[in-house]
Amino acid sequence: MKIRTLSLLLILSVIMSCDTDDILPALTLTTSSNEISENQEQIIITASLNSDINEDILLPLSFAGTATFDQDYVTTESALIISSVNSSGSISISSMQDNDIEEIETIIISVESQNDVVLTNSSITISILDDDSDSDGDGINDSDDDCPNEAGLPEYNGCSQPLLIINEVLYDPPAGDDAGDANGDGTREAQEDEFIEFVNIGGTLDLSGYSVHDDAQERHVFPEGTVIPSGGVLVLFGGGNPTGAFGNATVQTATTGLLNMNNAGDFVTLQNNNGEVVLTFDIEPLSNNPDESYSRYPDLNTEPDSDGNLFFQHASLSESSGTLFSPGTRINGTNFN
Repeated sequence: MKIRTLSLLLILSVIMSCDTDDILPALTLTTSSNEISENQEQIIITASLNSDINEDILLPLSFAGTATFDQDYVTTESALIISSVNSSGSISISSMQDNDIEEIETIIISVESQNDVVLTNSSITISILDDDSDSDGDGINDSDDDCPNEAGLPEYNGCSQPLLIINEVLYDPPAGDDAGDANGDGTREAQEDEFIEFVNIGGTLDLSGYSVHDDAQERHVFPEGTVIPSGGVLVLFGGGNPTGAFGNATVQTATTGLLNMNNAGDFVTLQNNNGEVVLTFDIEPLSNNPDESYSRYPDLNTEPDSDGNLFFQHASLSESSGTLFSPGTRINGTNFN
């Protein structure tokens, strides 16, 4: 019995001697982005610990890679300070502009070996993208080119076509003032409450002078100054006096007084200043008089499902909560931006 008691006391002594304070905190490096343009952009490198510390820790850094310090990038700090207050610390790295056409350059930021922490990842690699190169030879630098792998046009930000999509269309407003008043002016009018929702998923696009047509004729000309920023939304109603926020979208009404989209099938086109068709919407396969809009699902989706469908009836989508349309906003009624 004495031997057993002595063994138990020895085990307890060993356990009690293993103080949790002896376990080093683990450090993780993260970055706000793994890529940075050379056009004087900035990223943040952050070091975080998984547990509290009693005093600040200084972590010396080393910089390597193909990029040259003080020529391709600068940083104001050569070390990270981990604060005992929030167990983390950050430094910033800024790129520097030049006029040389270069390959992608790298910055490798490493934490030197430490006795105070356990390094879960000791380095991060950042790529500096050259904004002087023009891979597709269309005269637009890759950093400003929405389509750097195909020759395009300046007015389309380097793409052969504008990165503008039709995200939602209401060609058959539901009956009743409450249900069908899509433009929010207090009156349901079949022609006036029709709408087309355009979303710009590329760079800033000037639509001045572009026109919208159906199978019969021109229905709308975008007035001078119609500029849609990247991520911007434009809702074109048939007419009336559109009233409401519409997700802060640009709102216009058809210059001819109606869009006149035919419920039995119609073909809508967007044409540029040269009369070239740059965007289409075919109502024919969707012409089942739905009394609600058709929307891409998910919003802004450009890949058809396994059955080839891009557009779906609005109220059938779970995010809609049964609503029949959402001009200027996502299906769930929230803003795009």
